[in-house]
Amino acid sequence: MPSIQELQDFSTQVRRDILRMVHAVNSGHPGGSLGCTEFLTVLYQKIMTYSTDFSMDGIGEDLFFLSNGHISPAYYSVLARSGFFPVKELATFRKLNSRLQGHPTTHDGLPGVRIASGSLGQGMSVGIGAAQAKKLNNDTSLIYTLHGDGELQEGQIWEATMYAAGKKIDNLIATIDYNKKQIDGATDDVLPLGDLHAKFTAFGWEVVEIHQGNSIEAIITGLDEAKSKTGNGKPVCVLLHTMMGHGVDFMMHTHAWHGKAPNDEQLAIGLAQNPETLGDY
Repeated sequence: MPSIQELQDFSTQVRRDILRMVHAVNSGHPGGSLGCTEFLTVLYQKIMTYSTDFSMDGIGEDLFFLSNGHISPAYYSVLARSGFFPVKELATFRKLNSRLQGHPTTHDGLPGVRIASGSLGQGMSVGIGAAQAKKLNNDTSLIYTLHGDGELQEGQIWEATMYAAGKKIDNLIATIDYNKKQIDGATDDVLPLGDLHAKFTAFGWEVVEIHQGNSIEAIITGLDEAKSKTGNGKPVCVLLHTMMGHGVDFMMHTHAWHGKAPNDEQLAIGLAQNPETLGDY
């Protein structure tokens, strides 16, 4: 298993990849991608059991579904650097005929991607279906999903949340990127989410909060706790308190970088704050 320093080095390189990918095509979503870098790093490098010999059935493997598909730069970087496809392919991000579209798709067969996402609110339902399939197949592997907090304003999320508890989908760990910002501003200004811990508890879920959602150590501890709560008749929600734009000082504390690419000067500043660790593509 990788050390804490190795995980930190991995996430730093992913952060570089995100900045370079979005800058190269002047398009994409760096803010949420940067905020979820440590989470995806820990998930793929330490927590999940999977094979990079990718197959869509995923039998005997933990499966991950990205519901907030706009943070694809972080997802693609982690998949590539975890061995699903060549790292050099990151240079094709959002280009014509690329397998690395702005929102993940399945028709081009990119290894690691199991659903097309970007239409927010759907990933919870997909994850529940996959979890039920594993139960039917007596497969003890787990299902992981990731959602934006603004995405919880979609009604389908709450229908699925009610269903998961009612059907005792206890092999599902759904993580909420709880950065309290979305494309148009703070979630409290756009549509307040209320007390998410209380809401998921009231819906019959187990809830784990990771208050330092950009800390490698805190994420490991929190996800280990979440795993320990599976198999007990309830689905598990992880409230991951992150900072949008984490690791690039001028992108932090604002929603402005939700879907905005850095210019040449800003790219240089961001890369300087995240020195190369594993080699750029």
